[in-house]
Amino acid sequence: MRIRHHVAAAVIAFAVALPTAAPAQTATAQTATAPIAVTRLGSYETGIYNKSAAEIAAFDAGTKRLFVVNGAAEAIDILDIADPKAPRMVGQVSLSAHGSGVNSVAAHGGLLAAAVTGAKKTDNGRVVFFRPDGTVLKTVEVGALPDMVVFTPDGRYALTANEGEMDDEATVDPEGSISLIDLSGGIAGDTPVRTADFRRFDGQPLPAGMRIGRRGNSFARDMEPEYIAVAPDGRTALVTLQENNAIAVVDIAAATVTEVVGLGWIDRRRVPFDPSDRDGGPRIGIWPVFGMNQPDTIAAFQRNGETFYVIANEGDSRDWKGFSEEKRVSELKLDPAAFPNAADLQKNDQIGRLRVTNQNGDTDGDGVFKELYTFGGRSFSVLDARGRMVWDSGDAFERFIAERFPGQFNAGHTGNAADDRSDDKGPEPEGIAVVAVGGVPYAFVGLERFGGMFVYSLADPRAPALVDYLTDRKFDGVPERGTAGDLGPEGMLVIPADQSPTGQVLLVVTNEVSGNTAIFEVRAR
Repeated sequence: MRIRHHVAAAVIAFAVALPTAAPAQTATAQTATAPIAVTRLGSYETGIYNKSAAEIAAFDAGTKRLFVVNGAAEAIDILDIADPKAPRMVGQVSLSAHGSGVNSVAAHGGLLAAAVTGAKKTDNGRVVFFRPDGTVLKTVEVGALPDMVVFTPDGRYALTANEGEMDDEATVDPEGSISLIDLSGGIAGDTPVRTADFRRFDGQPLPAGMRIGRRGNSFARDMEPEYIAVAPDGRTALVTLQENNAIAVVDIAAATVTEVVGLGWIDRRRVPFDPSDRDGGPRIGIWPVFGMNQPDTIAAFQRNGETFYVIANEGDSRDWKGFSEEKRVSELKLDPAAFPNAADLQKNDQIGRLRVTNQNGDTDGDGVFKELYTFGGRSFSVLDARGRMVWDSGDAFERFIAERFPGQFNAGHTGNAADDRSDDKGPEPEGIAVVAVGGVPYAFVGLERFGGMFVYSLADPRAPALVDYLTDRKFDGVPERGTAGDLGPEGMLVIPADQSPTGQVLLVVTNEVSGNTAIFEVRAR
């Protein structure tokens, strides 16, 4: 493993103007004078390109150490960040003996927890508890494919989002669930595990604005929990059901999913986007398509006594050897009444190249599509405490990129070709975190494909305001050579000021493609 260290202390934040977003289920973001400064302090570089060598991070305040999921090594890298300008690797926790892959890590009060896939991804997984020095204390069995682990604020529970993905042949499809590990007896004592599943919803009418992603699946089997945010009071958790375009509300003490909330459809006849990688560059317009928000990451925050959540609407599909829902519009038979200009629409420079699902839109099962549903919202949203959407950024991200980076618009994270991702999920917002500075919460939204982070003030959660766009990406660099800057931001971790080595809030961004962990300081100007 080649280890490189990079230190840069330049302030890279700058204020920008944002084009007006279209109406529908969106609110227009207004330009704000940047009240915060974001300084890149340092970066730990694994030198491992495009192998998920830096995915998710956790922080232990007592040792001033970061714990970073290194998928390439099936391990947790231990980084000393006592000096955030010069992070250094001081150890590694191998978890290969406990399963077939590490997905997530969390920390609370000197205890670490890692979510590990079973021997096969359809088997039950495990949570491995360990000390900051890497000593493994206990392993606990949870559901299939635990994709994320988090502690409640008081540390009483550890929760996992068990995605329950089907196998590659699509012959085994476990139920999705949320495991709740009771740590009230201490890690050395009994640690009972309860499971919040979705079986009570089987046979019930589907909540509005969500979907079953594989026709014929039961509700419980089709749900794929992705990411968890625990309310500040520790009583409730909201869980993203990414492929299903929904949010699950979990009563933690009762270990029960109390409600599933659909996130609704984006009417792309009102909220513009660019659907083609063959239309000569940025071409944001309206099209007869519905978008699915399909959030990945979710984070909770409070404002004026109310609890809110932010979600990054990345999008995802089921695409396996034995079952794939992905189709290009040009491959489908379109209903002539719904799409009278189908021949034109199915051209490559229109929406012919756009990837859509074949599991929704054929409303009567005759093989003819009356509606088209595409993956990902290309936006971020604010939800209320019950999971209802109160604001969405609409087409703001694509419009900003088109205006400021027309020559690199919708480039991917492994190459610099413009427009490359327009037919898929655009810039793909994935990671999200809320940083509080001066009593005001700010949303940091990472773009997995295009790179960089949008920063919005959440002073009014029902009308967020753009503050900055931050990026370290270098389009004149070569990704494979490590000269293109940060690529593929996957995870975001906030270190509060009272725990930070600098006494200021830190934001840690793990970049799975460039394989580095970048550390930023966030402070009031």
